[in-house]
Amino acid sequence: MRNLVAGIHRFQSGVFSEQKDLFARLSKGQEPDALFITCSDSRVSPTLITQTVPGDLFILRNAGNIVPPYGPIHGGEAATIEYAIEALAVKDIIICGHTHCGAMKAVLDPALDKLPAMKGWLTYAEATRRVMKMHYEDLPEDEKLEICIEENVLVQIENLRTHPSVLAAMTRGSLRLHAWVYEIESGNVMAFDDNTGQYLPVAEAGHGIAERKDRLSVNRQI
Repeated sequence: MRNLVAGIHRFQSGVFSEQKDLFARLSKGQEPDALFITCSDSRVSPTLITQTVPGDLFILRNAGNIVPPYGPIHGGEAATIEYAIEALAVKDIIICGHTHCGAMKAVLDPALDKLPAMKGWLTYAEATRRVMKMHYEDLPEDEKLEICIEENVLVQIENLRTHPSVLAAMTRGSLRLHAWVYEIESGNVMAFDDNTGQYLPVAEAGHGIAERKDRLSVNRQI
C-alpha cells in the first residue's frame, strides 16, 4: 500500500498538474476509440502496451480475457460491451490474450478443486479446451500453452459475435473485431490475420476479423 499511496502523490503533484487540460476535458465526458478486452493479469497494461492516454480506451478485464456468450443472465461483460457500442459508439473491439496466462494453464490442466468460482468461469472457455484436445493433444506442454492462448482469443471473438449489439454494429459496418496476443517477454503484439489465418506482428496483419470462420483453430503446419 505504501507504493500505491506514494504513486498517488506523484500523480497529483506531477502528472495531473502537467495535464490539467486533458483531465478538464475528460471530466465532461468520454469518447474512447476502442473497447479493449484483456486479462486481469498484473503484467498486462493496455495503456502501456498501446501508449494511449486516459480517455482513449474503454477497458474490460477478467481472468482469461473471456467473453461469455450472450444469454438470459446478463453479467458485467455483456453490460460493458453493450454500453461501449450503444452509448460510446466505439469503432473497434480488441480481445487481447497474453503469454504465460494462468487461466489458460487451468484450461489445459483443470486442477481447480480449491477454486470453484474459477472452475465455473472457465466453462466459457470450454470450446478452447476442445479445440486443443482435438488438434494439439500431442504437443509439448509449453507449445500447447502458447497455442491455447491464441486459440482462446479466437473462441472469445466467436462468443463476442453472439451479442446483439455487436452483430448489429457489424452489420452496419461500424464495428471491427481484432484478435491480439501480447508477448510479455518480448513486448511484441501479434494480431490474427484473416488472409493468412495466422497471427502476425500487429503492423503486418490485416485490420479486423471480417468474417466468421468455419473452423475456430489457427491454420498451422504441425
